Amino acid sequence: MDLPQWLKECFLLSILLASILLVLGFKFFSNKNFNKRNLKTPPSPSKLPVIGNLHQLGNMPHLSLYNLSKRFGPIISLQLGQIPTVVISSARMAKEAIKNHDLALSSRPQIFSAKHLFYNCTDIAFSPYSAYWRHIRKITILELLSARRVQSYDFVREEEVARLIQRIGDSYPGTANLSKMVALYANDVLCRVVFGRDFSEGGEYDRHGFQKMLEEYQELLGGFSIGDFFPSMEFMHTLTGTKSRLVHTFRRFDKFFDEVIKDHLSHNNKKDHKDFVDVLLEVQKSEDIETSLTMDNVKAILLDMFAAGTDTTFITLDWGMTELVMNPKVLEKAQAEVRSIVGERRFVSESDLPQLHYMKAVIKEIFRLHPPAPVLVPRESMEEITIGGYTIPEKTRIFINAWAIGRDPESWQNPDLFEPERFMGSNIDYKGQDFELIPFGTGRRSCPAIAFSSVTVELALAQLLHSFDWKLPTGVQVKDLDMTEVFGITMHRISPLITVAKPYFSEIKSSQL
Repeated sequence: MDLPQWLKECFLLSILLASILLVLGFKFFSNKNFNKRNLKTPPSPSKLPVIGNLHQLGNMPHLSLYNLSKRFGPIISLQLGQIPTVVISSARMAKEAIKNHDLALSSRPQIFSAKHLFYNCTDIAFSPYSAYWRHIRKITILELLSARRVQSYDFVREEEVARLIQRIGDSYPGTANLSKMVALYANDVLCRVVFGRDFSEGGEYDRHGFQKMLEEYQELLGGFSIGDFFPSMEFMHTLTGTKSRLVHTFRRFDKFFDEVIKDHLSHNNKKDHKDFVDVLLEVQKSEDIETSLTMDNVKAILLDMFAAGTDTTFITLDWGMTELVMNPKVLEKAQAEVRSIVGERRFVSESDLPQLHYMKAVIKEIFRLHPPAPVLVPRESMEEITIGGYTIPEKTRIFINAWAIGRDPESWQNPDLFEPERFMGSNIDYKGQDFELIPFGTGRRSCPAIAFSSVTVELALAQLLHSFDWKLPTGVQVKDLDMTEVFGITMHRISPLITVAKPYFSEIKSSQL
C-alpha cells in the first residue's frame, strides 16, 4: 500500500528522534497548556509517546477524524506531535465556537507549506489575524469580489460555458473526459477574470503546466505534513524532499505571475473590463507608503484567487456530475426543471438561475457530501476560550471537519444518501450562516468568493443539464466508477469522469457558440 507522504516522513522522523529523545523528553506528547491547571479538556483518544495522536490520522484524515468523533464526541482534543489540537465535527459545536468566539478563533497557524507558497502567508486564506489581514480582506471584498464586480464578469462566464459545451459536443458520439473539460472551464474563467486572458488555446495550458501546478498546490497545502506538527523539526522537510517540491512549485507560480504583471505594466491602455491584476495594481499605486501592498503581497492574493477559485469550481462540478450520473432520477428531475425554464433557447442565462430551485438544491447536496475543502483551513485560538463546557487554551489549533458535519445524523436524516429533496422548502444555505452546511467556512475567516463561485458553478451546471443527455459509456456501470479521493487542502477524485454526452438539440452549431 502506498503510504501518505506525512507518514513516510514520520518514519524518518522516528529514527532521528531516537537519538535525541533524552533532550526532547516528554515535551512533544504532554501538552502543558492543557494540564498545568487541571483544565477540563475535550475527550481524547489515547496517545503514543512523541507523536501523540498522529498515527490516528490515517491516509484520509477527514475520514479518520470523523470516525474518532463518532467514538469520542463532536469535540475532541488531539496531540499532533507538538501541536495541541481540537477537532469540531458537528454543527452545534461549530455554531457555539463561531457565534461566541469568532474573533478569538480568527487567526491562522503558520503552516509550513503556506509560508513557502504564499509569500510568507501574506495572502487572505493563510495570513494570521492582523491589521494587514483586515486590510487585504477589505480590498478583496470591496474591490475584487463586490456584487457589482462579480456581475461585471457575466460575459466571461457565458462565453466560457459556450466553449465548454462546444468541447463536449465535439466529443459525441464518442466519450467525453468530463473532468478534464470542466477543469478547463474553471481554469479559463479564473484566468480571464484574474489575469485578463485565458491560456487554454495554442497549448499554453500545457506549456505553463497549470494542471500539475494546481495538483501540487492542493496536495502540498493539505496541512498534514510533519513540519506542521513538529515546528522545531522543520529541517526534516529538506531530508524528505518536501521543501524542494514547495520551492519548485512556488518558483513556477512566481515566474508565471511575474510574466503576467510585467505584461500588465507594459500596457497602460484603459480597459472596459478590468481584471484582478489591473485592480490590485491600481490599489497598490493609490495607497500611501504605510498601507501599500508590495508586489509579493499582490502575487500572494492572486495565487489565492486563481488556485482556490479554480479548484473549488472544478471539484464541485466534477463531483456534481458524478453524483447526477450515479443518480439518474435526480438527473432527470434537474434536467426537466432547467428545460422547462429555458425552453427552446440554446443557452441558459444568468437571469434564469433564481428560478432553478431544484438545481440549487442539487448544488447544496453536492456541497454537503463533497465540500471542496473537507477539513476547513485550520484556525488558531488567540486566547483561552470555552466550547461545550471544555476549556481550549491559547495557541490551540482548531480543525472544523466540514465533511463530518455534512454527515452528522444530528443534523441530517439519511446523511449518506444523495437526496437534494432535503433542501426543497428548507432555508438552509451555504453562505456561512447555517452551520449544518459550511463548505466555504463561516465567520470572519469564511471565503469571500462565495458569490463568484456560486454563479460560476450554477451557470455551468444548468447548461450541462440543458444541452446534453448523460449516460456512462457502454459496459460501464455505476459500481465500476472509482470514487477514490486525493486528500489535500481540497479533495478531488483520482479517476476522471468519462461519460457519453448526447446533444439535446439536433445539432450544436459552432456559429451560435
